[in-house]
Amino acid sequence: MMSLNKIETKVFSGKRLTPNDALTLFESDDIFAIGRLASYVARKKNGDNVYFVQNYHINPTNICVNRCKFCAFSRSKGEKGAYELTIKDIIKKLHPSSFILHPYSEVHLVGGLHPERSFDFYIDMVRRIKNAFPHIHIKAFTAVEIDYFTKISRLSLTDTLRALKNAGLDSMPGGGAEIFNKGIRNKICAEKIDGKRWLEVMENAHGAGIRSNATMLYGHIEKYEHRAEHMLKLRNLQDRTGGFQAFIPLAFHPKNTRINGGCYTSGIDDLKTIAISRLFLDNFPHIKAYWIMLGEKIAQLALLFGADDVDGTVIEEKITHSAGALSGRGMSKNELINLIKKAGKVPVERDGFYKQVFG
Repeated sequence: MMSLNKIETKVFSGKRLTPNDALTLFESDDIFAIGRLASYVARKKNGDNVYFVQNYHINPTNICVNRCKFCAFSRSKGEKGAYELTIKDIIKKLHPSSFILHPYSEVHLVGGLHPERSFDFYIDMVRRIKNAFPHIHIKAFTAVEIDYFTKISRLSLTDTLRALKNAGLDSMPGGGAEIFNKGIRNKICAEKIDGKRWLEVMENAHGAGIRSNATMLYGHIEKYEHRAEHMLKLRNLQDRTGGFQAFIPLAFHPKNTRINGGCYTSGIDDLKTIAISRLFLDNFPHIKAYWIMLGEKIAQLALLFGADDVDGTVIEEKITHSAGALSGRGMSKNELINLIKKAGKVPVERDGFYKQVFG
């Protein structure tokens, strides 16, 4: 208990926590004390505001050259369940007729590393979406996809990012980070870029004026020290660039994966991870409780444990549901507002840059 008292003193005095402090918190059973501290920090940063966005998740294809063990989404071309949307298909999904019920302000585009599509396809996709819907914020492509684009385009990282930004890319999601620790990463996603390259892509994106999120996949085979190591590397990069908007802890979903003995995370671990993220990542503006992975009720509880964002309407998400997500496939604006209000918080509809949307 003495260790938590020391951490509490640090938090209230505004001193930065160490990785050992993070480990102490992960190993503590006093989840309510941890939650109170995280809630204090969240309130200092964002008051009682909890942000949400009306967004549409579109996964253009599940055909992928990689076969990560934790992924239940990817398929090979011709395999049962494989699919690939054309640009016309994507535009149709975002057609103005759908805005009557869902006035989207953001589209989230993440997919597999398709073995046949050229970089020009992705440039054209972004450009045509932006031309058709100039008001929609395009958040697209993980660091893993960006790295793949450099290979198929034979462009430098800088030129690849510049081309996407010029086409209309507004920001990037934080996927593909998983766990940076090399030993763990080699066991769950050996074919994927390593943690160092993920951080390099994000540093270059921030340098190009493209803001992003950051994630951490937890609850598979990693240990607490790997989580602390992961968050430290993100915090160090944020110190240099300030380009991360939100941190999103992603709870592992085991169904249809190849992680031996994998199981769903506990609610206690979910809440503790959210809270410790808020305490440790002092330079991140927002901590997101991604309700698709956490489930609606744990995401709501997370708003009392340091989270200040629940993502959004998330229409049509496929990746987590392929791995057995127990949550719904989308929520309405009114459902999100109700969820936030019943947690005693103030709902704030935002755009892709956390600016308030009125009306």
